[in-house]
Amino acid sequence: MPRPTVAQLTYGSATVICSALAMLLLSQATSPPGIAVIVFAAFGLGLLVALTVPLPGRAPEQIASAAASAPVPAAVSAAPPARSPEDRIPVQRTVLAPDPLTQQARKAHPVREPAGP
Repeated sequence: MPRPTVAQLTYGSATVICSALAMLLLSQATSPPGIAVIVFAAFGLGLLVALTVPLPGRAPEQIASAAASAPVPAAVSAAPPARSPEDRIPVQRTVLAPDPLTQQARKAHPVREPAGP
């Protein structure tokens, strides 16, 4: 079983504390059995929240599986054509006509760096 992440521990602990305080204040329970029931309910709620926090690296798989299983409405089914991976790769672009103002600024103020340590 994988170790819980920091987000799971944080959200779970915060849920246990907040829900226990809220239930104790709202119910005004003073008997030990009533307090025990509220504490166990808060712990169960915190455990549920901690387990439902998405794990890193698993979200794209879950999104893809959820999208594949969900029915698509007719109005949304007309999607744009899929792009190839080459369209998404950033490429250095060359400028065909350089900006004259930028060229003048570079010539007027050259960059000077220290020669060494």
